[in-house]
Amino acid sequence: MAVPKRKMSRSNTRHRRARWKATTPQLVPITIDGVAHLVPQHLVKAYERGLLRPQD
Repeated sequence: MAVPKRKMSRSNTRHRRARWKATTPQLVPITIDGVAHLVPQHLVKAYERGLLRPQD
């Protein structure tokens, strides 16, 4: 694990953390057993294969 060699200023720390904002996943409509569901785009294949089940 990387360890900083010196103390980082509070301003630099907060500026760096401000860029870490999470974004909501892109939802894609898919049809499973004749019912349309919105699922995250990166999980579409798992839903189609039946590895994941949509929650109702």
